[in-house]
Amino acid sequence: MDKLRLLYTQTGRAVWMSHLDVMRTLQRALLRADVPLRYSEGFNPHALISVLMPLSVGTASLCQMADIRVRSEVDLAGLPERLNAVMPDGLRVREAYEGGEKGAELKWLCVEGVWEYDAADPAVMAARCLELFSGRVEVLRRTKRGEAMFPLTDHIQKLSFAPEEGLVRVSAVISGAEPVVNPELLTAAVAFHCPEAAPDGSRFCRLALLKTDGTAFR
Repeated sequence: MDKLRLLYTQTGRAVWMSHLDVMRTLQRALLRADVPLRYSEGFNPHALISVLMPLSVGTASLCQMADIRVRSEVDLAGLPERLNAVMPDGLRVREAYEGGEKGAELKWLCVEGVWEYDAADPAVMAARCLELFSGRVEVLRRTKRGEAMFPLTDHIQKLSFAPEEGLVRVSAVISGAEPVVNPELLTAAVAFHCPEAAPDGSRFCRLALLKTDGTAFR
């Protein structure tokens, strides 16, 4: 046994944790649970832990994954319970298993969001958003190289808008491989191209990671 993958959720107050905070929390929890972590070599050894697809602050997820390296055998069936006993609210390990598929096999993110409207009619807002995204939509996107217009709709596989009381529920399958699409770009696109339909509040949650064929990424 060498490489393990943890499948965990990040919800509630934990959505406000930065990627660095999550990494530190995972390491502390693994040490408290007496998991025999493997460390890097050299003058400044560190635990071999990596998080696949780190979250943007404010986004929830039901399908986060972290890879860890261990020095000896671990009881995989009992590991989630041991970790959850020492994890903070909002972080919960659902499953632990050996190995895991390579990141290159990941293609899509299945996400769901809520756009809140204080006064506007959600049915009208949903219709306007559907009309907007029926054509090609670009949005300003910030990268390490600066800002540029990004062809958002070229990297959306599925998108729907369902009006409910006081809100519009957004369901989408968006690119999870390069380029990785932040679901908040959907909100930004509405605010830019159709400001009268811009929501008063928004929040998103990752539901699943998918491979090219649409099956679950493991």
